[in-house]
Amino acid sequence: MEDKKASKKSYTKVIDYIKMQIRQGNLKIGEKLPAERELSEILGVSRNSVREAIRTLDVMGVISSQHGAGNYLTGNFESNLVETISMMFLLNQIDYQQISQLRRGLELQALNLAIDHISDDEIMELQKIISQLEHETEENNVILDKKLHYNIALASKNILIMDILQALSELIDQFIADLRREILSSEDSRAVLYESHNEMMQSLILRDKVLAYQAINKHFDIVDKKLKEKEEIMAKLHTYHQ
Repeated sequence: MEDKKASKKSYTKVIDYIKMQIRQGNLKIGEKLPAERELSEILGVSRNSVREAIRTLDVMGVISSQHGAGNYLTGNFESNLVETISMMFLLNQIDYQQISQLRRGLELQALNLAIDHISDDEIMELQKIISQLEHETEENNVILDKKLHYNIALASKNILIMDILQALSELIDQFIADLRREILSSEDSRAVLYESHNEMMQSLILRDKVLAYQAINKHFDIVDKKLKEKEEIMAKLHTYHQ
């Protein structure tokens, strides 16, 4: 039986081998990994070490383990990002304001990149969402608001920005489930939010990065105001229950 040190070394050996296969183009997204027995024989390590490596890659989002069908390379990192950032939040290593600050910076960069790369079809899709936002119910507007920001991130053509923004969006929804709804239900904040959305749209049409900067800051000033109000309420409740 492998001792703990040897097992750790063997487990790393399996991950390094899979990384090498990806680097050399022998393994691509959607393809099946070699079977556990085959990896064990190729690398001269125990099946337990292979399983440990597979579990680690699964948690990381590199692969998807399908019972009875094997392990497939997926590269689905978004869920892992959500869990990692969630734990940082729960351990008080980050707070709502830090999350919002990161979102503000990434949303601005996503919009700037979208100005450079967006297609006419993508602009038409965003215009359709903007138009719907003005006429839909409050509940549907929450969905459309998320869709608008997702589509802008998608138009940036930067996968890393898109994945991180999605993770941050899910995190905010997870811990402050009604934040979007509260912003959209307040007449004053809703008006400013719609204005900022329209300015984002105009910045894309006009390819105007100065307007993009103004629009994003206008949008996140509203978000930060609501976050501050939420934090103050939560702090009072915490003090009350002590």
